[in-house]
Amino acid sequence: MQRFTGDGILFVEIDGSVIEKDLAPGETLLIDTGYLAAMETTVSINIESVKGIGNALFGGEGLFNTKVMGPGRIWLQTMPISHFAGSLSHYIPSAKR
Repeated sequence: MQRFTGDGILFVEIDGSVIEKDLAPGETLLIDTGYLAAMETTVSINIESVKGIGNALFGGEGLFNTKVMGPGRIWLQTMPISHFAGSLSHYIPSAKR
């Protein structure tokens, strides 16, 4: 994460659609790592490991989740870069063997 402050215009590249969510004080949200695009400085963030080796290996979600806690606003992207690249891969021609 990068922190931006000051006056001016900021351009942010976000893949897919953006979901804006206002978290109440103490409200938590557990999300798959990669979906968090931005957050206000009042929101706290923590990384948690996925419980259970089967979930981590076969669940398709990876080894870690991101836990955010309000108060404050967060912005989620619906297609992290890994999913975006995968969705484009079948349109890219490959060398024939």
